[in-house]
Amino acid sequence: MADNNEPRSRTPIRTALGLSFTALIATLMAAGPAHAHVKWFAPYVVGAAPAPITDTLANGWFWAGIALVLVFFAATVLVERSPSATPVNGMLERLTLPLWRRGDDFMRAVIGAFFVAIFAVGGVYLTPDLQTPNEWVSWLQLLIALLVFSRRTMPLAAAGIIGLWVIALRDYDFFHLLDYLALGVGIAGYLALAADPESKWYQHRFTVLRWGVAIALMWSSLEKFAYAEWFYPLVEERPFLTFGMPRDMFIPMAGVAEFTMGFGLLWTSLIRRLSAVALIVIFTAAVYPFGRIDLVGHALIMGTLFLIAADPTPSGLKLPKLTPAIGSVPAGLLAAMVLIAGAYWGLHGTFYDYQDQGPAATAEGQLLTHRPNAEYPHAESATTTQ
Repeated sequence: MADNNEPRSRTPIRTALGLSFTALIATLMAAGPAHAHVKWFAPYVVGAAPAPITDTLANGWFWAGIALVLVFFAATVLVERSPSATPVNGMLERLTLPLWRRGDDFMRAVIGAFFVAIFAVGGVYLTPDLQTPNEWVSWLQLLIALLVFSRRTMPLAAAGIIGLWVIALRDYDFFHLLDYLALGVGIAGYLALAADPESKWYQHRFTVLRWGVAIALMWSSLEKFAYAEWFYPLVEERPFLTFGMPRDMFIPMAGVAEFTMGFGLLWTSLIRRLSAVALIVIFTAAVYPFGRIDLVGHALIMGTLFLIAADPTPSGLKLPKLTPAIGSVPAGLLAAMVLIAGAYWGLHGTFYDYQDQGPAATAEGQLLTHRPNAEYPHAESATTTQ
């Protein structure tokens, strides 16, 4: 009798694993290398009016992406509540335990290597699209790299990161710099908390880092809904990015993938770790078509994702019953979308007058925020009046 019942008891779990795997692959296909930051490779108009949010809500491909992700999350919750969770988590821990044991050393090495890399690139604040002619900025970033290797000086490195963001406000709009605020605060917060192992806040250092990356990913994903046309030159130049999908199908689904996997980093343990693994695959895939600028620019995010994937500690909601646990996923996702999308569209409307496009424009009247150069090939045909 036990033999007859055993396969039946496993069937829902196998079904959940199959649905989870299928939805994850579909999500990866939808996102693909589109996680390359569009502002690093194409002309953009940071002060232009975004597409109304109602356009996204009326887009069938947006809802198709949401449905795939909800299947993945729900199936993962089922796996977490089943006996299958033990071998799955055990496999992840065997693969990642050496990294987790040296998590602080790894993260400090990643931060140090990142700042050495942008020192070598030169002429930027913190990220490839924030260009500056001030040579001292590069040397300050090299100093930050040196400061991360001693606990005594790590708070100074944290202050330097925030200071560079503030200094960049001289040259760039506040809304533009919001793209990098959450990540910068997350990295700086980690350095400040990790500096003192005796502090009661020390145990939260990786949580601060994870929240910074998650919010940064959710925020940047909204560009795919607000400014889908920014991605058109990339898709036209590199059609393989869409995996054969129509452009207007691929971009909103890629936006959904980026937002929801960022959201997944804040959810339950297995969802968090699988979301991190999926994002690692996506960011790694983006390096080949977009090159070293993409690798350098995303190094901090990629390094943090490895730590998130290795993190065995429980997190997220602890709901005792299966139905509330599954129901919490769409409820939480809806809350995150309302909060972050509301902030994005609301703040943009607060900071910009869409009737005043400013002095720098193309022949067609499109406002630009940087001059064309070899690193931004899509802007080569544009002219500016500055």
